[in-house]
Amino acid sequence: MIDKLFRFVQEDLSSFGDLDAGDDLLLDVQTITDAMMTTAQKVAELGIRFVLNLVVCWILVHCFYYKKSRRRDYYFTFMLFSSAMLILLYIMGNVEVGVGLTLGLFAIFGVIRYRTETVPIREMTYLFVIIALAAANGLAPVYHLVDVSTAPHYVISWGSVAVMALVNALIIVLIWVLESERLVRHVTSKLVLYDRIELIVPEKRAELIQDLEKRLGVKVENVEIGHVDFLKDAAFIKVYYRLENGESNSINTLTRAKDYVE
Repeated sequence: MIDKLFRFVQEDLSSFGDLDAGDDLLLDVQTITDAMMTTAQKVAELGIRFVLNLVVCWILVHCFYYKKSRRRDYYFTFMLFSSAMLILLYIMGNVEVGVGLTLGLFAIFGVIRYRTETVPIREMTYLFVIIALAAANGLAPVYHLVDVSTAPHYVISWGSVAVMALVNALIIVLIWVLESERLVRHVTSKLVLYDRIELIVPEKRAELIQDLEKRLGVKVENVEIGHVDFLKDAAFIKVYYRLENGESNSINTLTRAKDYVE
């Protein structure tokens, strides 16, 4: 059985031609693998990725997120997180560690940091968008190999750069449309410690809403009754209402001064 297998392998190898042709094939493969990017090309590639990602991140954070929320802490977090994510993905993408470990590290960091704090859904959405853009900008091809058979070397692929820029532009346009006041007016909520608990019964829901609108000065969409303290004649009520143009709601759900972060 082993002799038959050995003869079969010999016959297959003979079909590839003589030894010189095999040597030429091996030399061609070695030449391709030896083609490397120059230092200037690596610096230019990193610069293109970093500048594009930084500009897109700044547009998303400054022109869309911060315009409504006015949260300086998340402004700092988003900008730094995006740049750090891109650099780490770019470095890890060129070594044997791979992208999987890189994304796993950021997932661990996110669990450690954000599990102790309730992050609003809007902030989490922007965080995931920024991570996705950093991954795309850090891993998308910028250079490609040319002249493989003669003098293999890398040249910049403007088509790939254009596609990468188009992906970022599409995200910007999508967020602009979704954040547009003409398209939708955001419904937000406010936590209220209410004193007239005689109005929290279902039979007096209309009177309760009317009283809340008079006190808060907003058009109430819905209310939810929470904890009720009959000893103090007070109840927690979650009031849902629509934001006016340019209005933010970053501290509407806070009940203690120490929870506020400038």
